[in-house]
Amino acid sequence: MLTYVVLYKYTQDGIKNIKQSPSRLNKAKKAIKAAGGKLTAFYLTMGQYDLVIVAQWPDDAAAAKFILAQSAEGNVTSETLKAFSEAEYRKIISELP
Repeated sequence: MLTYVVLYKYTQDGIKNIKQSPSRLNKAKKAIKAAGGKLTAFYLTMGQYDLVIVAQWPDDAAAAKFILAQSAEGNVTSETLKAFSEAEYRKIISELP
């Protein structure tokens, strides 16, 4: 499974409907699972971003479909980072010329 860190910002609609945010999170968890993925961490954050998730999907396409569908609902915008574990990092570095 591939790991992604997704940084979310609430849109004006997302803030206006903030009390529905927990139910949207429940829906998102189900969508991640339906896409063959796994939510490994969720955080409400203070600062430049409002929410951060760490999730795993089987491939980039599955991750992209989920993230695009989330954005299409109009409650959040996102920035996605593909993440590498420490073991993957060490392997990548060891293979450098």
